[in-house]
Amino acid sequence: MPTSAKPQDSRSVPPSRPLENRTPRLLVADDQPHIHEALQLLLRPHGYRLESAKSPSEVREALSENSFDALLIDLNYTRDTTSGKEGLDLLSEIVAVDSNLPVIVMTAWGNVELAVEAMRRGARDFIQKPWENDRLLAILRTQVELHHALQRAERLAAENRLLQVQGRPEFIASAASMQPVLEAIARVGPSDANVLITGEHGSGKEVVAQTLHALSLRASRSMVAVNTGALAEGLFESELFGHVKGAFTDARTDRIGRFELADGGTIFLDEIGNVPIRQQAKLLRVLESGEIERLGSSRARKIDVRLISATNIDLQAACSSGQFREDLLFRLNTVEIHVPPLRERREDIPTLAIHFLRRYASRYRREVAGFDNSALQVITQYAWPGNVRELEHTLERAVLMCRGHEIQPADLGLNLQRPQAQNFEELSLEAVETLLIRKALERFQGNISQAAEALGLSRGALYRRMEKYGL
Repeated sequence: MPTSAKPQDSRSVPPSRPLENRTPRLLVADDQPHIHEALQLLLRPHGYRLESAKSPSEVREALSENSFDALLIDLNYTRDTTSGKEGLDLLSEIVAVDSNLPVIVMTAWGNVELAVEAMRRGARDFIQKPWENDRLLAILRTQVELHHALQRAERLAAENRLLQVQGRPEFIASAASMQPVLEAIARVGPSDANVLITGEHGSGKEVVAQTLHALSLRASRSMVAVNTGALAEGLFESELFGHVKGAFTDARTDRIGRFELADGGTIFLDEIGNVPIRQQAKLLRVLESGEIERLGSSRARKIDVRLISATNIDLQAACSSGQFREDLLFRLNTVEIHVPPLRERREDIPTLAIHFLRRYASRYRREVAGFDNSALQVITQYAWPGNVRELEHTLERAVLMCRGHEIQPADLGLNLQRPQAQNFEELSLEAVETLLIRKALERFQGNISQAAEALGLSRGALYRRMEKYGL
């Protein structure tokens, strides 16, 4: 293929949205001036800033003086050479210095063997001249976004190492929509104020609660978490307040309740909106008096707990319809923190995905280092009705199913999102249940009660199925 072949007209590709707030910086290495000119014409309207190098030595000099978001390097620099050795040796040098820096190689003399060798040495992708504009733009966008995600993950890992020394949980949140959450946590975390955390199922409300506890003066004591939505009504008092021997048929010994376990620390009541109205009065009495009575006992016990609660239900609407006590809501939400769903914080998806990949690759001792380009696109474009919890479960499964060093789209198991109706007969019962539950959660924006009613299940039955399928 002749080196004088010109790339297709860049005017055919409309400018895309900016990759990030800062302009992505690319280093282009090629000995042909017209290649630099063509890339400038194509990439500048798409928000890239390009710097040029005409030889491996100029590449080394540029890398020593500046930082870049990606490199586009030719594999041949000396006239009449087609072996690609110059570019391959340069590629090996770059990867040895910074393995996270994405390098895309390009050559007019490309062949399968050369492409395979470049990828083996650490190239992220391969472009043959004349290139296809759409493919080049897609590769650059994917690789720059992944590079930014890796940088954020490294920063967060370093920050989390410091935070963990102080007993704080890992909390990944760099999206603009998460800034109000971070500001609220910083303000109210050190206080004893009751906090109500709202947001869809699986959006990370428990991590917010753990962070609030870790920032408080109670951090050295326990945070006791209770999923109140999953408690059977008959066990509510026994679980929360304890019972004495003989209080009911199966009460063979005294039992301490969750509030007593949390004495001096924090109690986290998840799915508070699903507490039956009759039990709400008992919970309100404890919050007002600061005292609990074990079921079957007449002796009050003084407790000192900070209450953090969470729900995916609109409690104001529930109060208006008579399903939730307004006086209890006043006790719960001294401060309210709303956690946005994952689809409204898409900037965090690559960083979260990398975080979960590393966690489960370490846990299961799997040598999985990253994502195939198409897998990363699937992850960032998927709706995630189950939010962060679904993303975590998906990455855990992907690490276990992955056969190579990179996660592939098939490893994610997300193909059930849009199955054709005629394919239902080919699905297992578990696959159909998973699909229907996902659809119901997406339809009702994570509202468990409404999704359960639509599916003809009790809340408890839906919770059990969601736990079974990792939703």
